[in-house]
Amino acid sequence: MRVLVTGGAGFIGSNLVYALVASGHEAGIVDDLSTGSVANVHPAAWFRRLDVLDPALEGAVAEFRPDAVVHLAAQVDVQRSIADPERDRAVNVGGTEAVARAAARAGARRMLSASSAAVYGEPETLPLTESAAKRPSNPYGASKLAAETALVEALEGTDVDPVSMRFANVYGPRQDWRGEGGVVAIFAARLAAGDSPAIYGDGLQTRDFIYVGDVVAFIMSGLLSEGPLTGQLPDGPAYNVSSGIQTSVETLASLLTSASGGTVEVAHMPARAGDIEHSALDPAKAAHVLGWRAHQPLDAGLAMTWRWFLAANGRD
Repeated sequence: MRVLVTGGAGFIGSNLVYALVASGHEAGIVDDLSTGSVANVHPAAWFRRLDVLDPALEGAVAEFRPDAVVHLAAQVDVQRSIADPERDRAVNVGGTEAVARAAARAGARRMLSASSAAVYGEPETLPLTESAAKRPSNPYGASKLAAETALVEALEGTDVDPVSMRFANVYGPRQDWRGEGGVVAIFAARLAAGDSPAIYGDGLQTRDFIYVGDVVAFIMSGLLSEGPLTGQLPDGPAYNVSSGIQTSVETLASLLTSASGGTVEVAHMPARAGDIEHSALDPAKAAHVLGWRAHQPLDAGLAMTWRWFLAANGRD
């Protein structure tokens, strides 16, 4: 199978590309390297340095001729979305439309596109199923929800099977605390520097953390599924990609500190605008349709992430 990955030099994308190549598939990458790194580009992968909003995108996708496209290129920073919502929407909605059109014209048969738990906003009950109310609490969540609609509309009447992946809080190797900015990577960077992890708010807010290897396994399952993935269960082509487990940010900091062998106390900062209090996504639909479940326990995943972080920074 020929699989094109936008954002393939980034965190999730590079992990996926390495898994694709290891499984004998042909992988292509489109990435502008604004947050990704050329060091993450697999040497066996076809690569074009290109913004998904660049008019040259369609030609590049046609050149690679993918059987499937995994769209991971995005603006993912909530605070940046608040500061510049127009740019956030342009990248996340316009970029998704552009990739979808290019995928259809190149003859792809499936497109998996990254969405987010942020589409739900502040929940009334947990864990959230795909059919739960969508009330995004920040421009990032709103742009991701609009991108889901844009994906379906752009591919309506084509032969491309569209899937939106509502990621919970993904963590693991290759996550850059300076770029894609996941809380685990940020905490790890501060611990490695001997500083206290900074928690915004009281630390009792909860998130659904999922190891990047489990996310890659979901994507591989989706790519290899023989039947269509759209319309089989409520909310059509959207799937929660999650552990379904709530973990407080305070507990996360404690587990990562333990994995690092340190005893650093956390520092509390004022809560940030746009952050929700609690989040957990129900992954039952993915289990039913694809037989997929997250398997990596949080403590073990954090330990692997910490070891990678030390090695990547020359401290192993």
